[in-house]
Amino acid sequence: MQAALAPMVEREAPPRVVAFVERYLPRRLGTVATVALLFGSVWLGIVKGGHAQDVSAALSDTRNALANAAGFRITAVAINGRKQLTQDEILAIGGVTGRSSLLFLDAAAVRDKLKANPWIAEATVQKFFPSQLQIDIVERKAFALWQQDGRLSVIADDGAVLEPYVSRPFLTLPLVVGKGAESRARDFLALLARYPQVRAVTKAAVFIGERRWNLRTKDGLDIRLPENDVGNALASLSWLDQDDKLFSRDIVAIDMRLPDRLTVQLSDDAAKAREDLFKDKAKAKKKAGDA
Repeated sequence: MQAALAPMVEREAPPRVVAFVERYLPRRLGTVATVALLFGSVWLGIVKGGHAQDVSAALSDTRNALANAAGFRITAVAINGRKQLTQDEILAIGGVTGRSSLLFLDAAAVRDKLKANPWIAEATVQKFFPSQLQIDIVERKAFALWQQDGRLSVIADDGAVLEPYVSRPFLTLPLVVGKGAESRARDFLALLARYPQVRAVTKAAVFIGERRWNLRTKDGLDIRLPENDVGNALASLSWLDQDDKLFSRDIVAIDMRLPDRLTVQLSDDAAKAREDLFKDKAKAKKKAGDA
């Protein structure tokens, strides 16, 4: 005899559980979760498709447009301290465009972009609502030209490369050559400036082996300076030129690397003339002896 099956009774949730759900879980949670899942799926597709930057830019343009329509358009820009850079260049470096709104402009981000440019040593960005932007910058100064591996660059006095050399306004800057010369140029050129007679004839300062300098004059004379006591060597050059017209002589090199001597290398023509002079003297002496 089969046992009678007990009828199934649907049990209601305990009142405490129902109260907890109603109290702590927001209404329409399912709808919110569905929308969030849908948005997440769309965003994942955008990221995987490589369109995240375009979408972000579009959203930024939209919010800026709304802010501009509300009266936060940048209508006045004051830029102080610029010399080499133009106003348009500064705004472009900072990422400030005609679509930017003052409301959503990130002043710290603009400042960081400006300071990342080698010409700009310091920058301050201030917003004056509703529509004025002020940018104060401190520019580095073009100090010298630096030649390395056949490339010529404009450098600041701290050795920072400002830009490749392409324009004539920098043609009169002193020229330093060699690896490491850009970071040592300020101190050496300051020392050289104390001896204007030597500085006036110098075309380039060449850093040798990252430890000492050579001077190349405008007439092609190569002056090999010592590693130490450079000031004394420059002073000696100045005295020798003043007393003996050293830089006007027919020589191609002066070696000052040894502390107790100065060696001069004559040009080929001067060396031949010197040799011929000695020969003539020797002949004259021989004739005098024969007589």
